[in-house]
Amino acid sequence: VSFLKHFLWDKHHLNTSRNMRTLWINRITAASQEHGLKYPAFIVHLIKCQVELNRKVLVDLAIYEPKTFKSLAALAKRRRLEGFVAALGDGKEPEGIFSRVVQHH
Repeated sequence: VSFLKHFLWDKHHLNTSRNMRTLWINRITAASQEHGLKYPAFIVHLIKCQVELNRKVLVDLAIYEPKTFKSLAALAKRRRLEGFVAALGDGKEPEGIFSRVVQHH
């Protein structure tokens, strides 16, 4: 009986975790779209800026600290635009933007 309870609890916990992740992604998607960014672009460019906030924290910021979330969206937008400029230009990152790309000579 205890094995069955443990198995069912694990299954419930896994489903709850998946549901929460889906909820967080949906909320971040809505909040980032308010600032003109799609979810994947928002997340990718935050990572490129080395902003290491998990989805739960991003949702909390979107709900309780909308000005902070707006600043994060602006940062991601700026990184995206500067990345486009670097791609079209001489291949160098703009000043103030650091890349993890290592160039071998």
